[in-house]
Amino acid sequence: MANLLFPLLLVVLLVPMFLGVRRQKREAQKVADMQENVKVGDQVTTTSGLYGTVVDLDEETVDLEIAEDVVTTWLRAAIRDVRPTGDAAEADSAADEPDEAIAGATVEGAATNGTNGSAAANGSEANGSAPVSGAEESVEDTAARLRKD
Repeated sequence: MANLLFPLLLVVLLVPMFLGVRRQKREAQKVADMQENVKVGDQVTTTSGLYGTVVDLDEETVDLEIAEDVVTTWLRAAIRDVRPTGDAAEADSAADEPDEAIAGATVEGAATNGTNGSAAANGSEANGSAPVSGAEESVEDTAARLRKD
C-alpha cells in the first residue's frame, strides 16, 4: 500500500501542473501571433493602458499615434490587444448597450455627490469640481477651470 502512495501523489501533483503549463503556452502563442499580425491602421492598447493607432511598423517596434500629430514608439511586446474597428466595433457596441446604460447610471449617481442631483442637474460645480457629463471637456474649459483654482 505504501509503495503505491508515492507514485499516486506524484501523479496528483504533476498532472495539474502540466495542464497549467500547456494552457499558459497556448495563451502566450496567441498573444505573440496577435503582436506579429498588427498592421498599420489598427487601433491597439498597450500593456500600460495607452490607446493608439498604428502608423508605422518594423520588426521590433510599432509607432502609435496617441493624439493628433503625436506619435510615440513602442516595442511590439508592449501591445496588449488590438481593438475592433469599423463594422466589428459597431456590432460590439450594439451588444454592449445594456452595460452602457448601467455605467451611465453609475456616473449620474456619482455626479450627484449627495446633493439630491441638484448640482448635476443644473450643471453647476459641486465642491469645486467640474460637472460630470457624457461630453469631454474642451481645452478652453479646462484652462479656465485651472485658472479659477
